[in-house]
Amino acid sequence: MSFTGNMPATLFWECLLRIFLAALCGLVIGFERKARLKEAGVRTHLIVALGAALITIVSKYGFFDVALFAEGIKADPTRIAAQIVSGVGFLGAGMIFMRHRTLTGLTTAAGIWTTAGIGMAVGCGLYAVSLFSTALVILTQLMLHRDYRWTRAPGCTAVCLRTQPGPSGLRQVLAALDEMQVQVINLEASHKRSGVHYELFVRLPPGLAQERLGAQLAALEEVTYVDI
Repeated sequence: MSFTGNMPATLFWECLLRIFLAALCGLVIGFERKARLKEAGVRTHLIVALGAALITIVSKYGFFDVALFAEGIKADPTRIAAQIVSGVGFLGAGMIFMRHRTLTGLTTAAGIWTTAGIGMAVGCGLYAVSLFSTALVILTQLMLHRDYRWTRAPGCTAVCLRTQPGPSGLRQVLAALDEMQVQVINLEASHKRSGVHYELFVRLPPGLAQERLGAQLAALEEVTYVDI
């Protein structure tokens, strides 16, 4: 059993480089998407790009040891692999759903899809390629699942607050945000007995800390609760 499958040594290292480069490209694209407040962020794009590169390598180089023409019979072993990709896509789609107006499950779906590619690589005998991809996915999940400053949307934060009943509370909050040069990206309101509850997603100007924003809003006469 060859650890690198049927690949020549130079091609083997080039495949590892291709997977890593695909993951790097996915990371850059995902960071740009996250900066624009899109649902699919860094981890999702990175894992999808990695999985796509892996499955392409499996399809292209994973069947060197299969005779495609034997006694006049044509055989294409990649057809079954192609069905795995589309079939697992349906499985991943079932894990994406909305919860409290938030889209969840994207990264899990991407992980399922890439895991299928890893299984295909193992089945083709590309052991080192599959192990390298597995380590890269796990490292991605461990590293980027944490709330690092560089993975956040630049200057953006969520604000939950409650005001006294009536429209004057919202006017006071918006005036204060405008005075602090805070841009409101999204605003949702719900009326309850305790007052009006607001969920805001805002972009902070340079130099304005979240703590200062919270203190300024909490000091407003109409505001009874603030959470940032």
